[in-house]
Amino acid sequence: MALIVQARPDHAQTLTEIAISAKRHWKYPERWMKCWLPALTISSEYIASHETWLAMLNEKPVAWYSLVQDEADLWLDNLWVLPDFMGRGIGQSLFRHALERCQFREAKVLKMEADPNAKSFYERMGAKQIGEQDGEVDGEPRILPVMEISF
Repeated sequence: MALIVQARPDHAQTLTEIAISAKRHWKYPERWMKCWLPALTISSEYIASHETWLAMLNEKPVAWYSLVQDEADLWLDNLWVLPDFMGRGIGQSLFRHALERCQFREAKVLKMEADPNAKSFYERMGAKQIGEQDGEVDGEPRILPVMEISF
C-alpha cells in the first residue's frame, strides 16, 4: 500500500519527472511532448500554492496529484502515476484521497479535464463526462473530456 504524504516545494523536479514519464507512456508523438513540457513542468511555487499530494512506495515517489480551486469549483489539476506502477491501485488510492480532501474542504463536486487515455479510469472511479474542451496540439485538433464527480 502506498503512503500518501503532502508534497513539499523541493519535490518539484520529482513531480515533473513523474508527470512526463506518465504522459510519455501513452506514446504521444514527441513533438506533442515538447509542446506539453511547460504544462508538465512543476515548480516549487506551484506546490507551495496548490494542495499537492505524493504517493510513496518503499520511500520512493511513484505518483502524485494536485487540486486547484477556481472561483466556483475544485479541480483535479494533476494525477500522474509512473508507468511501472500503473495498474496497482495507486491511482485509485490517490483519487480516493483527493475525494476525501474535497469533502474536508466542503466541496460538493470535483471536476477534471481528463486526458482521453484517462477517461475510463475516471469513469470507473464514478466520474461522469459533463462536457468537452476543444484544443489543439502542434496544429492538430484535440478534444478533452471534462468530467466531474459529486459527493
